[in-house]
Amino acid sequence: MRVLLLGGQGQLSLELQQRLQHRVELQVLGSAQLDLAQTEEIRQRVLALRPQLILNAAAYTAVDQAESEPERAFAINATAPGILAEVAAELGAPLLHYSTDYVFDGRKAAPYAEDDEPNPLNVYGRSKLAGEQAIAAVGGAHLTLRTSWVYSRHGRNFLLTMQRLLREPDSLNVVNDQIGAPTWAGSIAQASCQLIEQWQNGQAGPWGTYHLTALGETSWFGFAEAIAAELRKTDQALASLQPIPSSAYPTPAQRPLNSRLDCTRLQRDWQIQLPQWQDALQQCLAEQGQ
Repeated sequence: MRVLLLGGQGQLSLELQQRLQHRVELQVLGSAQLDLAQTEEIRQRVLALRPQLILNAAAYTAVDQAESEPERAFAINATAPGILAEVAAELGAPLLHYSTDYVFDGRKAAPYAEDDEPNPLNVYGRSKLAGEQAIAAVGGAHLTLRTSWVYSRHGRNFLLTMQRLLREPDSLNVVNDQIGAPTWAGSIAQASCQLIEQWQNGQAGPWGTYHLTALGETSWFGFAEAIAAELRKTDQALASLQPIPSSAYPTPAQRPLNSRLDCTRLQRDWQIQLPQWQDALQQCLAEQGQ
């Protein structure tokens, strides 16, 4: 099966490449091969490859920078996914697209379900929501998978940042009032492979939007504490962690306080559930140590 993966060196793309490269005929287009902000090139390049399945793991993910680059964020996160959905429909190929908890404002007291009303607080969230809507408007076979707090062994993410900063002597302030589920990119990639296999075997559930995060919940401070606990097994001289409210750490882009997503629909329709976030963190760290 010919599979096109958009996203070259991103943390999710790398995990997908690792798991798919020996299963399918995989074509990877990173930003060096196809700049998704140059939207006029997308249709021509994808049609030439004629994939049987398209995975869009590419995105503009610089949340704060998006506040000053809204046009580029919307080109990559909104316009490009719509074009990919159109081309996928022309080819009769399903589209797997990845979105974010940031489509919600975080004011709900409980985890968000797929049917809850989106209300993004920042440019990044608005651009990702527009991408979801563009894909849905095409009406082709697609899965939009909303996830949250993604980390991995690669790239720039909270895990790698904490591992670096905790080894420095200073006290470290970490936000304690944003709640969500840290989700390993490897777990997302593995679930994506399961979804693909079910589709190939004629056992696909309904197409549409689903939530896909690790089970459980914590704050960024709680996530940092879990990372520190692992580091202390080999290094006692770590920075001390101090919990702070979001108000004490102002950023250009406002973040939702509640990033929890209810993932029961994916389990019901596709029989897929990710592990507890603590267990997935252990898996990630085990691979990091290899």
